[in-house]
Amino acid sequence: MDQQPPEIMLQFCKAMADESRLKVIGLLSADERSVQELASRLNLKEPTVSHHLAVLKQLDLVKLRADGNFHWYRLNEEMLRRISRAVFSRDNIAKLAVSAEAGGAERKVLDNFIDGERLLEIPVSRKKRLVILKWLADFFAPDISYAEAQVNAILKLHHHDCATLRREMVGYGMLTRDKGIYRRSPQSEWRTAGR
Repeated sequence: MDQQPPEIMLQFCKAMADESRLKVIGLLSADERSVQELASRLNLKEPTVSHHLAVLKQLDLVKLRADGNFHWYRLNEEMLRRISRAVFSRDNIAKLAVSAEAGGAERKVLDNFIDGERLLEIPVSRKKRLVILKWLADFFAPDISYAEAQVNAILKLHHHDCATLRREMVGYGMLTRDKGIYRRSPQSEWRTAGR
């Protein structure tokens, strides 16, 4: 799972937005099943079931076991738990509302400094920089520990100067650092003014 929570959430919701895939997940949660058995139980053609399984495999939600000419599928419960922890936490759900409600000033800063997923430049103004740091904090799950190299890799996806961004996020209390391990702090602990 090398994607960040917003992308995972989007892919997960798209995958689950199909009644047949929900039924496949339900059947696989009870027991390991073959394409033929799933097709029979769901009254679908085997190629259709294979298509649904391929979509679920992209998220690593199903595991495949070959046994001779048969392929057996089962739910990958560990991945389901990881997605749930990384994406569907209270903080990440709340971030969706905050993002949607970004005020005119914050939205303007994001529009001026962000191109897709790339930060064009680090704002000089502390107020604008704080908006960008809040945006970057959304790429870190609140209940996952990150090594410094992982923090740098995530930040480099958005801007080459990961060291400055990492220090700023620690300075504003968005990330905590303890013996080289970083964790995202709850938003209520962020220092948003007068560091």
